[in-house]
Amino acid sequence: MEKNKTDGEIVAEIYRNAQLALSSISDILPEIDDEKIKSEIISEHGEYERICGEAALLAKKIGAEIKEPSPVKKAMMWSAIKMNAAADNSRSNIAQMMIRGTVTGITSLKTTMTEGEHVMSEEVKKLLKDLITLEENFEQKLKKFL
Repeated sequence: MEKNKTDGEIVAEIYRNAQLALSSISDILPEIDDEKIKSEIISEHGEYERICGEAALLAKKIGAEIKEPSPVKKAMMWSAIKMNAAADNSRSNIAQMMIRGTVTGITSLKTTMTEGEHVMSEEVKKLLKDLITLEENFEQKLKKFL
């Protein structure tokens, strides 16, 4: 039997997802030499910051607690990004790494949408849908760099 998520849990997940994306982008940016993909990823960073801000405001409004991703998770991502980019920092490889992270986020968020769609408020649902749409658009843009 599936467990329905609360608004607070969903907002916390939206925030965590966007924070992980921000962390990954911050880790990968110094490794990128190609200006076109770098510009795209910097643009994505701004959108993830916007989503984080909206999630934080919504969490405060509904009294939900949000947490930063665990330091262990961030360290694992950092090391994977650095090792992968050190071996190959081509435009195509950078795009592949970013697409993998984006698809992971989309999958997680769509699962959350299914688990909470009948109980979440419209405000939470809108923010969740916004992030899913944003990540789906990023995936399409990044595929052009393959």
